[in-house]
Amino acid sequence: MITRRSILPLYLVFVFSRLSFAQEITVAAAADLQFAMQDIGEQFQKATGKNVKLIYGSSGNFFQQLQNGAPFDMFFSANLDYAKKLEAAGLNYQYAKGKIVIWVPKDSALDLSSGLQSLLNPKIKKIAIANPQHAPYGQAAVAAMQKEGIYEKTKDKLVLGENISQTASFVVSGSADVGIVALSLALSPNMKDKGRYEEIPTNEYPPIEQACVILGSSKNKETAQQFLSFVKTPAIGETLRRYGFEVPPQQH
Repeated sequence: MITRRSILPLYLVFVFSRLSFAQEITVAAAADLQFAMQDIGEQFQKATGKNVKLIYGSSGNFFQQLQNGAPFDMFFSANLDYAKKLEAAGLNYQYAKGKIVIWVPKDSALDLSSGLQSLLNPKIKKIAIANPQHAPYGQAAVAAMQKEGIYEKTKDKLVLGENISQTASFVVSGSADVGIVALSLALSPNMKDKGRYEEIPTNEYPPIEQACVILGSSKNKETAQQFLSFVKTPAIGETLRRYGFEVPPQQH
């Protein structure tokens, strides 16, 4: 027989489990944020006791998933337009601008001093970039190559990563000779000691304006808003700069 006394602890377990669940948000994050956002999530957890569950991928793919109701609380996009189109909660915020670099493994003999022109070296067989159909960093890479007049000469050598993180892994693993990757990944613990890079001038490609949005379907808007406020602080601005991002003036 179930008594009132035995029901109460079960009810409390349910309440506490719901409270615990509300302490976590699920974030869809562009792949260039893989290391920066992990750092930021850990800082947030240390400061608030609340957890940020991070899922990484290409901004374009996430955009399609979110339009179809994927259960995320926030979206950190590498493309401002994707975030604007998902401004259901009216809480869009531009948190950074990204940069692209040419990256080669440490043992590569390729001279990067001529920038993108170095990709014309006949010894290069494969050049890794993110898929420009849905990855903002891939779109920036193609734009820069076109501006330099080398895209048509090199397009048959291109190897496309599903996102910028996979693109970087192609070069690190030796599946490509060279890659155009996010500066944030080149500066990450995973890559900074494994190769060298040359920045591509920002005037050679459209700005990689990155923005985030709290989704209208989020069931944890209060925690999401708390995380967004945390991202806007000078300390997190400093973290983003450490990974090579430009940040808005209010985060200086």
